[in-house]
Amino acid sequence: MEIQLQFLSDLNFNLDVWKRELKFQESEMDYFEEKLEHIAIRNLGKDVMIQLESFQNKIIRERHVMGELRHRIRLKKRDIAQAKFDSNHEVKFHEKHILLKDEMKTFVKMHYDLKEDMMDFFLKYL
Repeated sequence: MEIQLQFLSDLNFNLDVWKRELKFQESEMDYFEEKLEHIAIRNLGKDVMIQLESFQNKIIRERHVMGELRHRIRLKKRDIAQAKFDSNHEVKFHEKHILLKDEMKTFVKMHYDLKEDMMDFFLKYL
C-alpha cells in the first residue's frame, strides 16, 4: 500500500511539472504573439506577412494541443485522487502515464522547434 501511495505521488508530481511547463509555454506564446503584432504593424511586405500568418496558425494549433494536454492532465489528476489502491490501478496508471509522458515529450520538442524558428524570424524582422 505504501509503495502504491509513493507511485501515485510520483505520478502526481510529474503531472504538476507538466502543468507548469504548459503554463510557461502559454505565456511564451502570448509574448510571441505580441512580437508578431509589432511586425505586422510595420507592413514589411507580402512574403513577411505569409511567414507571420504561418506562425500565427502554428500558435493557434499549439494552444489547441496545450488545451488538450491540460485536459488530460486534469483527468489524470482526478483519477489519481479517486484511485483505489490496488495493483490493477498501478498498471493502468503506469500505461496511461507513459503515453502522456511521450506526448508531453513530443509537444515540448515541437514547442522549442517553433520557438527557435520564431526567434530567427524576430531577429530578422524586429
